[in-house]
Amino acid sequence: MKRYQKMSRLYAPTLKEDPAEAELVSHKLLLRAGMIRKTAAGLYSYLPLCWRVIQKIEGVIRDEMEGIGAQEIQVPIVTPAELWEQSGRYGAYGPELMRLNDRHERDFVLGPTHEETFTDLVRNELRSYKQLPVTLYQIQDKFRDELRPRFGLMRGREFIMKDAYSFSASQESLQECYDDEKAAYARIAERCGVRALPVVADSGQIGGDTSVEFMALADAGEAELVWCDCGVAADTEAATAKIAVAEGEAGELTRVHTPNAGSIADVTALLGVEESATRKALALIDGEGRPTVCFVPGDHEMNDVKAEHIFGEYHLMSDEELRDAGLVKGFIGPVGLPEGIRVVADSSLKVSEWWLVGANLANYHYRHAQMGRDFTIDEWVDVVTAREGDLCPHCGKPMHAARGIEISQVFQLGTKYSESMGATFMDEDGREKPFLMGCYGIGISRTLQAIVEQHHDEHGIIWPVSVAPYEVEVIPLDVHDELVWPVADKVARELLELGVDVMVDDRKERPGVKFNDADLMGMPFQVVCGKKAVKNGNVELKVRATGERTEVAIEDVAQLLAQRVMAERA
Repeated sequence: MKRYQKMSRLYAPTLKEDPAEAELVSHKLLLRAGMIRKTAAGLYSYLPLCWRVIQKIEGVIRDEMEGIGAQEIQVPIVTPAELWEQSGRYGAYGPELMRLNDRHERDFVLGPTHEETFTDLVRNELRSYKQLPVTLYQIQDKFRDELRPRFGLMRGREFIMKDAYSFSASQESLQECYDDEKAAYARIAERCGVRALPVVADSGQIGGDTSVEFMALADAGEAELVWCDCGVAADTEAATAKIAVAEGEAGELTRVHTPNAGSIADVTALLGVEESATRKALALIDGEGRPTVCFVPGDHEMNDVKAEHIFGEYHLMSDEELRDAGLVKGFIGPVGLPEGIRVVADSSLKVSEWWLVGANLANYHYRHAQMGRDFTIDEWVDVVTAREGDLCPHCGKPMHAARGIEISQVFQLGTKYSESMGATFMDEDGREKPFLMGCYGIGISRTLQAIVEQHHDEHGIIWPVSVAPYEVEVIPLDVHDELVWPVADKVARELLELGVDVMVDDRKERPGVKFNDADLMGMPFQVVCGKKAVKNGNVELKVRATGERTEVAIEDVAQLLAQRVMAERA
């Protein structure tokens, strides 16, 4: 028989003060509301209220996955290192990969993600194109040895994740699986009450060449993104934008004295020009050891992630390397560069004919440097970080900047793992071909904290109905009162019969304590049973999100609340 939850029996050790360890509001509130507890850096226990939220998020995910035909399985957390060696990621992944040995000194990893395991699972089972496409998923703990675990559930060493993998015979089929997952992820975010933007993203360690992240908008987010009113959005690590570049002055090439002006700020102050009219030079050694100078607009920065895609494992030149290459720090320009230096520029500068640049001589710059006449560019690339005010590549309007919390991501992996791991199928013509794979992940514990980051006020958490631990909290102000307690019990039982998740604060505490805890824990609706109202045949209904309070007849409140709850459920 289902019973309502009594707070006197609930394990939810609340805190009056903000814990010193917590930086984000969401982290503070989850700790204060007795929902999580820290075991060690980046390792948290999920207490009963929090676990109910996680189960509800998982329920939404399972519902959406069933809707697109994905099948749930479970694979081992511990993965043989040889699978990661086959994919090439064992050495490449970095120190975040948790490695361990068994008693026989065999190497294993604690999975941060499971491309290798899923690929190994199907490579001897899916043998024909007739069996494809297949999408498999799991909900499981993942592990990453973060250098600086922080922000509670946002960046931990152990976290709960849903990861899915699709296996297709054609690009068209992969695109269909990818589109299905992407659409499902948008619905999952909406159903969980998360305001999220799908943004173009870098694929990172996962690999592949097509990826979209769903970013929960939040000032506390670690990721930077740009977005446009037309619907375009991208992580700044992957964003492409039209950059308004100020044209330099036309004329004869002129060398001007710029003493101690080794930075863009110094040059603009000395010569009275805007930063976008200058050209910033980045001297680096690319992944193949070639000396390279990359030019970007003076008011923008080179993006490290984009640069790695272009230059490989590059590094900026040291003072010694600059001297060896014949370059003068702070005064590098494209005119008269030493032989053997690769000259690269951001594509935004291609439309600019006249440049203000360093003169490759200490304390001097060139005005009126003309592309084609005075210098040439070997290669044009997209290498700058997009920012607020840059123009949308689709509609041309200025873009907005925001911060976001990555809650999910979808990838088109292509044959990255199937080729390296020998995972093939027989096509219609009897030829062996590698699977075309997709990868789709949702950070469940991270999503939970993102919800709190978006849904709170100065008093505590405000859970959306769809993921709330309990949808209604009944608060009898005096549990010993012969009028109050029977009404509270009656309302709670009626709600329970109507399918509503109910918690009753049956503690022998002062009303102020109960009200504070109710707001802190954040159940969507509160039914307050006070002696005066009950005598008049009423209870007080409070909507946590708005603070709205209304008196409702005792005989009507359960039906009214049940209707509202059912309408707002995911």
